[in-house]
Amino acid sequence: MAEKSAPGGASAYKPVSMSSKEYKAFAKAREPSRSVLANCIRAFVVGGAICLLGQGIQQFFMAAFDMKAQEAASPTVAVMILLSVILTCLGVYDKIAQWAGAGTAVPVTGFANSMCSAAIEHRSEGLVLGVGANMFKLAGSVIVFGVVAAFFIGIIHWLIGAGG
Repeated sequence: MAEKSAPGGASAYKPVSMSSKEYKAFAKAREPSRSVLANCIRAFVVGGAICLLGQGIQQFFMAAFDMKAQEAASPTVAVMILLSVILTCLGVYDKIAQWAGAGTAVPVTGFANSMCSAAIEHRSEGLVLGVGANMFKLAGSVIVFGVVAAFFIGIIHWLIGAGG
């Protein structure tokens, strides 16, 4: 921090140097308190509302297009992803996420939001090196985890004799 000279040559400001422990204590003292119960309730309500919306969309596809539940699942997921991306582009999803916290991390919409946010953030770097490369930073780890988990579940399924 730059020092300001006071009349007479003395410094009006002193350089700030805190240790890591002092800074953590300083930051913790000024951090707003959060009610864990209120956060859980908000997350539950918003996550439930997202799931309820998805169920409503699925029921719409089943009624309007005479689909079975399994047939209506794919277009429902596509609509939920589309809604999540549109709300992210408009800045609405992030405001909901700030209020609801983990409630917006419902897998399909939360994943679409995180990919869309990364794409928007890095669009100035170009389509390939900006959008393409950065939006899959999160997706890569999720895909790897999903594939590894599916592999081990498949092995367990085969070992207990339930596979075929």
